[in-house]
Amino acid sequence: MLEQDYLMRIILQYAEILRRSWFKAREEGDPKAAAAMLEDAVGEATDIDGTTLLSLSPDSVARVLQVSGTDPRVIEFVVRSLALASVYLRDANEGSLADLRLQQARSLADAYGLYLPENPEDLADLLDDEGLPGESAIVDIEAGCGLDASFASEQPDDPSQEDGDFCR
Repeated sequence: MLEQDYLMRIILQYAEILRRSWFKAREEGDPKAAAAMLEDAVGEATDIDGTTLLSLSPDSVARVLQVSGTDPRVIEFVVRSLALASVYLRDANEGSLADLRLQQARSLADAYGLYLPENPEDLADLLDDEGLPGESAIVDIEAGCGLDASFASEQPDDPSQEDGDFCR
């Protein structure tokens, strides 16, 4: 149960940071700050100093996270955060840093056998569109809510949130 609570907390935080970063990049026109938000979230999710971790080469990031014991389910969020940060950094004309973040994301995805779209722009599109084929988007940007109702309805443990309302 403790592991499930920890994972749920990470998922909720991730959904919220996705929503905020999207808003920062698209609505406020500050993609560099949006990327910084995602990079900070990587440090939070892994319990490793994000600045130090992200200063490593792509292969080193993967090796450090493999030996750190970070839950592989959390690594998927890290991979997507880094790939999305690369999109925002490219929008902010930070091409070399965007390339590094994408290489770090790909190295982690390869090390953990995770799916990462060939084009990282597809990740940004998931926030605006319906998600992967056959899935609904996790983050409902327009509603300003961290999780869609179908995901929230699967989480009955907290009676205060039985109606699927995870918005704050």
